[in-house]
This record gives sequence, structure tokens and C-alpha cells, in this order.
Amino acid sequence: MQSSSQFAQSPMFSGVNALVLVLTIVLNCVRPAVGDELFARPRREDAAARFVAAYPGIVIGVEGNDVVFKDGTRLPFDDGKVPKGIEDWLENTDIEDMLAQPYPAGLVPPPAKDHDPGRARNEAFFAKVYGDCLKHEVEPKLVDIVWLPKKYGHKIKFSKINGAAKQLRAVSEELDALPSKFNADLFPTAGTYNCRKVAGTKHMSSHGHGIAIDIALKHAAYWRWFGKPPGGIIRYRNRIPFEIVRVFEKHGFIWGGKWHHYDTMHFEYRPELLMPEAR
Repeated sequence: MQSSSQFAQSPMFSGVNALVLVLTIVLNCVRPAVGDELFARPRREDAAARFVAAYPGIVIGVEGNDVVFKDGTRLPFDDGKVPKGIEDWLENTDIEDMLAQPYPAGLVPPPAKDHDPGRARNEAFFAKVYGDCLKHEVEPKLVDIVWLPKKYGHKIKFSKINGAAKQLRAVSEELDALPSKFNADLFPTAGTYNCRKVAGTKHMSSHGHGIAIDIALKHAAYWRWFGKPPGGIIRYRNRIPFEIVRVFEKHGFIWGGKWHHYDTMHFEYRPELLMPEAR
């Protein structure tokens, strides 16, 4: 994993005031180690309110242990399994578990071991919101977006549900205005909608729900490409500039470069993890 000085010299630090990084590192140093707060769940009522706010008109409330949807459908909020280890958290994710690791918006040091905020997903929840692609429910909800109309101008597919496509269009417009030095990190894209499982798992990818985009394949790094070293400490690699990450986060997208099991080409729309006040 990179030291703070190595991180400051990486492309992710490009164009960002050094004072921001110093303050961020200091704040992270005075907090408990991530290992001690690996699953820092918010209070039940706060977590419930977050889902209602992040999915307006779709999630209408949480009653008892049920997430209640507009059509009357209910899903369990908490499976009652506490505590969970990292593997159980990823394999058997309930809706509450999705908030167990807070997503750190902004410029932060490389992630600590097993800190993968947003990587755990409750499939029943996302199938309810965006559709099950195996049942051909997602395709009718996809719309065309012209990715970077000035720089690139190619159409991509994205879900229109819950404002996902609207937010990606806003991302595209802002990224289109960046200097040309960022072009190699922005296009061609490496894909949006794809009804497939996450590599090495039995779980549906967020691409299968039409809410994820991969960029900069030539500059990307993915932890599986390099294997898992002894001790489980994966060496952090990234070449995606922070200027790009910041635009995505502003519009409710989390970045796979903030996972210990990193996927630096990957951005997915997860408004429950990036509420407006955190962007």
C-alpha cells in the first residue's frame, strides 16, 4: 500500500491543494483504526431515513424490520446476523449492511484492509428498484446517454430509474469540460449495462442493474489482476486522477478505487452512500 507521501505524488493528487491531504490524513489518524470500526453501522432510524431520502418515491418507509416500497412490497431490513465477518458481509448482505462501511467522499488515503464501502449489495433491493436483468426487467428502463458529446460522442445505456441517467448526464457534461490531458482516462468507456455476475462470485454486478460505468481501461487497476498476496494486504494501485473522481462523487457515484479490493475503472450510482450533504 502506498505511503501518504507516495499517495500525494500519484495522479489522484493532481491539482489538489496539499493542505487538503494533510488535514485528511490527520483526521484519519485521530480516528479509531478502520479495523476497529470495520462495520460502523449508523443508528437504525438514521439508516432507514437515508434509504427513504436516497430513493424518493420508491422506498416510502421502514416499518419494524421491513423496508416498504411504494407498491406495498416489503423486504427485510436486517437479517439479525451480528456481528458479520468480511466474507459473510459480502456474501449475505442485508439492506442495513449496505451502510455498514461509510463511504469516504473526497480526497482520502488508500483504503485500509477489508474496507470496501459499497461493495456489499443486497440483490433483492436492487432488483426491486432497478429490475432483474435475468428476467429482462432492466432493458426497458435503460435510456441512451451521449458520453462526452464534445470529446467522444458515443451513446451508452444507463437506467433512468431514481435519476441515475440524469446524474450520469451531469457527470458527462462536467467531465467534457475538463482539459484534454484527462481524455485518456475518460474514453473509450469499458462498458455500462451488462447482465453479468461479479467476477469470482455468484452475485449480480451493478452493471446488471444499469447503474455502473467503467472508464479508462488502459489506465485501470483491478485487484484480481494482481492476485491476493500473503497476509491479505493488497498493494494499492491507481492512475485515475482525483479530478475525475470528484465529479462522479458530486453526483452520487461511488468509486471502486476507494475499496481495499480496488477496481479503479468502476463507478456506480449509490445515492444512499453519498447523500447530497456528503458530496
